[in-house]
Amino acid sequence: MEPEKQAHTTLQDDAESTLKNVREEDLFTWRAPVRPFKRRDRQFFTTVGAIAILVGLVMFFLEGLLPVAVIAALYFLLYVLSTIPPEEVEHKLTNKGLYFAGKKYGWDELTRFWFSDRFGTFGTELLIVEAVRAPWRLEMVIQSQDKERLRRELEERLVYEEAAPNFLDKAASWLSKRVQLEG
Repeated sequence: MEPEKQAHTTLQDDAESTLKNVREEDLFTWRAPVRPFKRRDRQFFTTVGAIAILVGLVMFFLEGLLPVAVIAALYFLLYVLSTIPPEEVEHKLTNKGLYFAGKKYGWDELTRFWFSDRFGTFGTELLIVEAVRAPWRLEMVIQSQDKERLRRELEERLVYEEAAPNFLDKAASWLSKRVQLEG
């Protein structure tokens, strides 16, 4: 091996071993529900149920029983997610990465972050971080007073850039504007 390449490899190995030997320090920790939650009323479930029945009937005549079973399962999932409050978990930023509900993601596995809200003006604030491995997008509930501190800490390590909405995001937005499920 050439001396120049050998010196470069040795410097790179030294830098990597130094990073591995650095003690992990907590930068910011918070507890929050594992997912956004909004309790739904009876009118919401009645409206969604009526839509599910109509779509289910059409699908039954076009395709048979399997699509109806899928629609029923999705309705049940919506019911469960809207009636059972989520558990509270701990999220943590450290000098070596991000802990999302106890699972560690190193800074090299994360690409960018941004903030969003769910359920309207007075809804739930979210910190969204994109990852290079599954689940590819981490959504963490945050308190609005923690937003600036989180932004400062994350901007030192990641790019602050909101992802453009994909087809599913656009379709959900279009549908929610045209179909009012709540009064």
